[in-house]
Amino acid sequence: MTAESRMGIESPVYWDPFDPDIARDPYPVYRRMRAEAPVYYNDVHDFYALSRFEDVDRALLDWQTFSSAKGPILEIIKADIEIPPGTLIMDDPPSHDIYRSLLSRVFTPKRVLSLEPRIRAYCVRSLDRLAGLDQFDLMTNFANEIPMRVIGMLLGIPEDDQQTIRDKADHNLRTERGKPMQVPEDRSIGNPELFADYIDWRRDHPADDLMTELIRAEFEDVHGVRRTLTRDEILTYVNVLAGAGNETTARLIGWLGSLLAEHPDQRAELVADPSLIPNAIEETLRFEPIGHAIARYVTTDVELHGATVPAGSAVTIIVASANRDETRWDEPDRFDIHRKVHQLRTFGMGPHFCLGNALARLEARVALEEFLQRFPVWSVDRDVLELSSTSTVRGWAALPITIG
Repeated sequence: MTAESRMGIESPVYWDPFDPDIARDPYPVYRRMRAEAPVYYNDVHDFYALSRFEDVDRALLDWQTFSSAKGPILEIIKADIEIPPGTLIMDDPPSHDIYRSLLSRVFTPKRVLSLEPRIRAYCVRSLDRLAGLDQFDLMTNFANEIPMRVIGMLLGIPEDDQQTIRDKADHNLRTERGKPMQVPEDRSIGNPELFADYIDWRRDHPADDLMTELIRAEFEDVHGVRRTLTRDEILTYVNVLAGAGNETTARLIGWLGSLLAEHPDQRAELVADPSLIPNAIEETLRFEPIGHAIARYVTTDVELHGATVPAGSAVTIIVASANRDETRWDEPDRFDIHRKVHQLRTFGMGPHFCLGNALARLEARVALEEFLQRFPVWSVDRDVLELSSTSTVRGWAALPITIG
């Protein structure tokens, strides 16, 4: 204990998104940031952070000032990488809107709901393999598998190849404990060539999948030219979708597993009344969002709360803090599956609101419905849990559970 803490004096608030000790439970730090440093500056990594709900909303909506053109990840912005065209999450309007429209037709509510029977079949198949087991890793044996199968099916990746694809995409997100993501020497983003052979094969063998749709899609680009997507643009699309679709939904299923183990009374309510499951998912998305912060590049000086964020700065927009802002939520640090969740910021807001949000919610709902039917009671030893080491998503590396 320091002399300051013995005297009841707190040291200045400090938040480091790469610090695993802070990441274990960042919410007390977020609370202090909202109260003491709503415009926070980290001089170690040279970035600013916004933590209050109203400031998060302002930044997400004002894309002209808080630009996505240099990427949504702090390390990518700091590396000043040249962003390839077609990278939806790393672009601003009007280019962003054009590229987004090509995918929006795939993620319509009707089309997403039509996937439910296939998603349920994947869940049943995975869970049937676990029948009779007293212990297993929820992440490895279930949470990681369902999104992998769904995204693979949407893209047209053969099932035999899906695990390899997921492992390689997962590897790209991994960081060394306590350190930022390492940007490759060639300053590339992800691993788009991972899908090159599939796309080349699909040109000659079209099917009812997203790759075929992207190959065939015609659009008018920012220069007014009517054309189809280039090979590089398609590779970028597929790379982004594969990474985002796999990681986020898997982490959401994992959080459902751990939170419901901590709140067995609420879990019992879901077993008795599965109609409560959709709202339980919303509360989980609020309480433990998969991605805690979205990064932006500031194009002009910004004045907030008496502080100036200079043009050219990197800013992290902490949606996880907004989700627990006491000015917007009653008892924000309490998990409650009956809470009315109507100001969720986990999927962002504005031009970059997550296109795959309905699919993630559907996968989580079906997964939890099927899981609770087979395993209504389980426990988790939180003392042995470790968060996966990434700077982009937050969730369990493994989640060993005991049934009963």
